[in-house]
Amino acid sequence: MQGQIQPRGRTSEGSQSVEEQPKEEKAKPPISDYKIITVSNDTTFVDTTLTIVEDYRFNYLRKDRFELLPFSNVGQTYNRLSYEFERKNLLPEFGARARHFNFFEVEDVDYYRVPTPFTELFFRTVFEQGQVLDAFFTVNTSPNLNFSVAYKGMRSLGKYQHILTSTGNFRATVNYYTPNEKYHLKTHFVSQDLMNEENGGLNELSLEQYLAGEEEIEDRSRLDVNFEDAQSTLFGKRFYLDHRFYLNGAGETENFFVRHKLNFSDKEYLYEQGSAHELFGPAYETSGLRDETSLENVYNEASLNYSSDLFGEIGFKGGLTNYNYGYNSTLDLETGYIANRLKGDIISVGGNYAKTIGDFKFHADGMINVSGDFEGNYLQAGLSYSLLEDIRTLVTVSTSSQAPNFNFLLYQSDYVNYNWQNNFSNVSTQKLDFAVVSPRFFNLNVEYTRMANYAFFGLNQENQVRPMQYDETVNYVRAKAEKEFVFGKFAFNNTLLYQKVLDGASVLNVPDFITRNSLYYQDHWFQKALYLQTGFTFNYFSNYHMNAYDPVLSEFYVQNQQEMDGFPRVDFFFNGKIRQARIFFKLEQVHTLLTGNDNFSAPLYPYRDFGVRFGLLWNFFL
Repeated sequence: MQGQIQPRGRTSEGSQSVEEQPKEEKAKPPISDYKIITVSNDTTFVDTTLTIVEDYRFNYLRKDRFELLPFSNVGQTYNRLSYEFERKNLLPEFGARARHFNFFEVEDVDYYRVPTPFTELFFRTVFEQGQVLDAFFTVNTSPNLNFSVAYKGMRSLGKYQHILTSTGNFRATVNYYTPNEKYHLKTHFVSQDLMNEENGGLNELSLEQYLAGEEEIEDRSRLDVNFEDAQSTLFGKRFYLDHRFYLNGAGETENFFVRHKLNFSDKEYLYEQGSAHELFGPAYETSGLRDETSLENVYNEASLNYSSDLFGEIGFKGGLTNYNYGYNSTLDLETGYIANRLKGDIISVGGNYAKTIGDFKFHADGMINVSGDFEGNYLQAGLSYSLLEDIRTLVTVSTSSQAPNFNFLLYQSDYVNYNWQNNFSNVSTQKLDFAVVSPRFFNLNVEYTRMANYAFFGLNQENQVRPMQYDETVNYVRAKAEKEFVFGKFAFNNTLLYQKVLDGASVLNVPDFITRNSLYYQDHWFQKALYLQTGFTFNYFSNYHMNAYDPVLSEFYVQNQQEMDGFPRVDFFFNGKIRQARIFFKLEQVHTLLTGNDNFSAPLYPYRDFGVRFGLLWNFFL
């Protein structure tokens, strides 16, 4: 009988001892048993395949960057080539949005359920003296209790003067449910610090040398920058808890359940500079400048939900938010009095509904603030329909009203021009989204967005960066299509995006056209011991008035004085998969070996030169 202890030595005549008998290999669990669960309970499993999509995601963000234009160093910010205005926040967000691309929000943290311990190691080279490493480990100590821990660290010196980046993201999660499946809990803790040295971009002489392509500045460290004594850092800590209790146990046809969510977060943005620079105007201090902005936010939400096959899922919810944003001192200026804090409590109520009828799936979710200093609401409804087994359509309608980010409303700085307190109107957004998803044919997404009271950073008549609000309507449409063609061992993957700002082009600048095309070869080599993909990826966007970057605010601002040329980006890649290890080798900007490079990520900030990058993604199943 299995599990019974056998004596050592000889057994019956002709039989072998236990030590000599061949051991039975324990069957490995299927890969589909290694579950990844999002905060909204969507479930997938660990993917160990090598595809062109994995190549697109093999970068510092570990996301597809099709609509982002990176700065010259890894870990710096990204200029946006396109926008998705998805607003489901009832309160203003924290500022310094240019530093948030690698910031793990609640929806970025996943939870796990695995049959054996699972480890993933991500490594990639950077530009001079450093690397990116993301190490992850998860284990189920019992079938219903999972722990995971991860740390993503990066350091890169960069090719230009004073653009060193150093970041760290720590995450820890717990996923638990009781044996009777009536109680479910997901919780996580994250601690993050994202530091960038700031140099203000190239100065006037270096800008001329860069555009002229002078031979002596092929070593980019020879180019002078505007200053070399500043850095910006975003800090963040968050504890999140999402738990629910089912009356009949999860998965039952008819059920009542109560749910509670707690989000306690603390953010801080710090800008430090050794001495004041004329680029930002006059300053109250000539040296030791230090701007520190903080936000403490505690959000509690309770909901009561009912689900059945007849009525679908119905939920009613209420939320309480306590926020405290601002600074440690008030300012009494000639232009007016500037407070130091925006703080208070917000009470909100809402509901959600979901129902499936045949091939139709409908969902709706909405919430509104009913008490407090900030008005806000959102409502989103969607209907999906499966035309065929591999063709699904989805229509989503959403509307929202939300105050602009906190740094639009209140900001303090040692620089005179960076102090303000505004009473801006809510940004009102309506959006219509139509999507077709078909792995066999193509993916298509068409969006129309209308915004009133759009808030942005721009330049005033004195050429100073200031928060502004557009008093007319912005109408914005975009269409994105994806399709891959396979010809034997060759494939041609294409992503095309067309967009147009119908009204408000002076405050929302985007290129009309963006494309990415990958032509590559794929096959098994060495008796299927190696699976490889190799080829070229071509990226291009059309000319437009590219947003400029402000390091004091860590924000991008609208500029309409200089139209920047669109430019191609060509990379050669050679990727391989050996067992559970995926190896990535890339020659970035390979075309610049022939054409040179005089392109920009933002005004004054040059784009990346030719570079050789290497990395790997390794999964371990114990």
